[in-house]
Amino acid sequence: MNANTATYVSDLERLKVLHNGEKQQLTFSDAEFERRLGGLREIMAEKSLDAVILSSYQGIKYYSDFLFTYFGRSYGMVVTADDTCTITANIDAGMPWRTSYGENIVYTDWNRDNYYYALQQALSQRGVTSPKRLGIEDDSMPLLLRQRLQDAFPGAVLVDISQDAMRKRMIKSAEEIAVIRESARIGDIGGEAIRDAVHAGVTEYEVALAGTAAMTREIAKAFPHREVRDTWVWFQSGINTDGAHNWATTRQVQEHDILSLNAFPMPTGYYTALERTLFFGEPDEESLRLWNINVEVHKAGIELIKPGAVCKDIAHALNEIYIGYGLLPNRTFGYGHSFGVLSHYYGREAGLELREDIDTVLEPGMVVSMEPMITVPEGQPGAGGYREHDILVVGEDGAEDITKFPFGPEHNIISA
Repeated sequence: MNANTATYVSDLERLKVLHNGEKQQLTFSDAEFERRLGGLREIMAEKSLDAVILSSYQGIKYYSDFLFTYFGRSYGMVVTADDTCTITANIDAGMPWRTSYGENIVYTDWNRDNYYYALQQALSQRGVTSPKRLGIEDDSMPLLLRQRLQDAFPGAVLVDISQDAMRKRMIKSAEEIAVIRESARIGDIGGEAIRDAVHAGVTEYEVALAGTAAMTREIAKAFPHREVRDTWVWFQSGINTDGAHNWATTRQVQEHDILSLNAFPMPTGYYTALERTLFFGEPDEESLRLWNINVEVHKAGIELIKPGAVCKDIAHALNEIYIGYGLLPNRTFGYGHSFGVLSHYYGREAGLELREDIDTVLEPGMVVSMEPMITVPEGQPGAGGYREHDILVVGEDGAEDITKFPFGPEHNIISA
């Protein structure tokens, strides 16, 4: 097929093959995508599946490098024993094919069931005409979509593969770790820009914009062959620090405010995070005490992350420190989580979180955070949310902390 030529196949009003332009450089090598697909095909063999239909952001991105934009349209990826094909909406034209590993079929809006028709055709073209067992991602598939998928393949048993695929994603390759490491470096740059933007009267959103701009520009330099998207900052001050996911507001920074720096670079869909407690001006005695306690927990947690450690054991050990200070009720969430294809609107390797209900054993190749947080309600001494966040790569003998932005009162009190 010639470049810049759109070839229409099947029913003109339903499907297209849109090879518009040339395939672009992907985030990872072909060998890396084949490694990932090989792991998925191991799952297929174990569960006697004819094919897998991926529908989640994380699943399609992980196996094809294409990160879709939903806007009310379904996306998919078909994986058979020897081939792959993404299913994308006509609104995106040739971009999904250019930015993905494998083949692509485009469906139009001109028939309500075109998405399901595209899945049927993708499987049929790959020799799967009457599937008996199809793998799907139940962890992120709405019930309505699942029912319509069942209607499209009435003779197939739909088998969940999401948890097995998640466990495969927990172990990062050298190529993945290289991207995560670079992203963590960019997060540190965002942190510097955020800290430098703080002054009396500045609004939270202006500080957030400074951090986002710095990281976005650095991502464009470090990953010039991929789209630039989705990087963001949550910068909070005063009472707004109480929650980890509080968006920036028009509140102005005031002297003696507790501040929360949260930088999230997103190169090529690979989330990392930098989170730090800061103060604008000297903190009061109780605020300083609480901050130091949380730093103590943070340091202890970093030391506990190593191969062979069990997620729930780490959580219980850190709980004991908070209990000793009477602060366990002020803890707000788990102590850390896995990294990879992840965002605030998609993805999560929930089996690798540092929580009391997770019995996963840490292994070399896993990448996890340490991020303790406590919140003291408004009106009490030391009110506010205190949190730190580092990223650690688990190795054969220990773990490497790849976050370099300093933490604690010695470094993060900004002169008023």
